[in-house]
Amino acid sequence: MAVQVIIKRKCKVENPEELFPLLTELRIRAKDQPGYISSETLRNLDNSGNYLVISKWETADDWKKWFNSKERWDIQAKVDSLIGEKTFYEIFEPVSH
Repeated sequence: MAVQVIIKRKCKVENPEELFPLLTELRIRAKDQPGYISSETLRNLDNSGNYLVISKWETADDWKKWFNSKERWDIQAKVDSLIGEKTFYEIFEPVSH
């Protein structure tokens, strides 16, 4: 069953143009991973430094393999260093009624 991963970032960087290539790199590399379906990046209208990524994966295990990969962590470490905050992740699954 497909899962959705919610990724939250609070960006304190003064030059977001430094951040965007890293986020693009994460998305490009994620697209090549087994189980990746799609993702969307949203910016908060009330606080332009807050970003939300909704990433869809075939299974939670597919996401976890990508999440734990050295390839992703190398880029993510640069992102967190640049934004000055930790990135938060939550995995959700559809609820059947």
